[in-house]
Amino acid sequence: MSGKCKIYWGLWPFSVLYGIGVRVRNLLFDRGLLRQERFPLPVICIGNLTVGGTGKTPHTEYLIRLLHGSFRLAVLSRGYKRKSKGFVLASPASRMEDIGDEPFQMARKFPDIRVAVDGDRCEGIRRLMAPEGAPDTEVVLLDDAFQHRYVQPGLSLLLMDYHRPVECDQLLPAGRLREPASGKRRADLLIVTKCPPDLSLEKCKQLRQRIQPLPHQEVFFTTLAYGKLYPLFADTPARVLDTLKGQAILLVTGIASPAPLIEEVRRHAASVTPLLFGDHHNFDATDMQQIVQQFHRLPEARRLILTTEKDASRLIGHPQLDDELKPYIYVLPIEVEFLHKGELVFNPKIIEYVRKNSRNSRLPEGEDAHSSRNSHHPGHGPGQSGA
Repeated sequence: MSGKCKIYWGLWPFSVLYGIGVRVRNLLFDRGLLRQERFPLPVICIGNLTVGGTGKTPHTEYLIRLLHGSFRLAVLSRGYKRKSKGFVLASPASRMEDIGDEPFQMARKFPDIRVAVDGDRCEGIRRLMAPEGAPDTEVVLLDDAFQHRYVQPGLSLLLMDYHRPVECDQLLPAGRLREPASGKRRADLLIVTKCPPDLSLEKCKQLRQRIQPLPHQEVFFTTLAYGKLYPLFADTPARVLDTLKGQAILLVTGIASPAPLIEEVRRHAASVTPLLFGDHHNFDATDMQQIVQQFHRLPEARRLILTTEKDASRLIGHPQLDDELKPYIYVLPIEVEFLHKGELVFNPKIIEYVRKNSRNSRLPEGEDAHSSRNSHHPGHGPGQSGA
């Protein structure tokens, strides 16, 4: 992979101590001294080895689009930074504070699936299967659960950022690894995310050799794709990025890796003023005032506020968001595309696993599995290469 990892070597002694704890924990699971629980329905885990920024939510949404037309889906997340406790099954009345920003985003985008949160994933699945939960669930997507080893998933997807190779990273807190890079052996499918859209087949082969997958593993490569801008509040049509020419953009975002987003918007807009916050940042009154101030500094006839779907979930119900700004706020959706027609291999693998392990599959054997159903980019494929 490409890129260099910023390492805080002064914290390395603490990483050694952290690593001892992580390795002992993994060994206890590997030896069966800590018990993993299996469930009688397909469970797909989407996770990573690092903290934040590999694109778990867009990849989870890709799986939703692929499967939700034929299976009753539930997404289970821990609900990072939510204010509630225990198991919560999202409803139309759920607030972002109840379930967290990313689950809230998925619940709004896909109202026909079930979204739940629980820090204890085993308990969360049991509650979903219970009569008072969502007992008709046929497939569970575990969002960000690669290190939650108490659940034994049937299929495990591991995401790795192209720009931050796990092989050169270090454990927390010196680096960003949650566990040693050797943990990737537990995955079934390895996905290198955020690749350049023009990454060559030859480079994919080189990266695959560097990753050194095990015989049972396949490697895929994906890139980010940006959809049409849509208004968060106003009743106006969606618009393509090219319509930003000549406009001054205030880019408000609190995501782990904003650099690719800033670069993409700068390719289309006359000027971009980034207003950056920490990942999963909860906006307060001071932040709202700062947004207003920055907005008023832009040329009046050309100004616009742009944000991500993740940030929009924290803005849409904010009581201190100035009404004056609402007509100017647009959301830029981020989706996943596979490189080199990797979806032609990836999609059938997912569907085959679900079909073989589902008790009530409604997907006909002959149905075309080569495109993600209801994708906003039907002409593009999410990325791989099983090369």
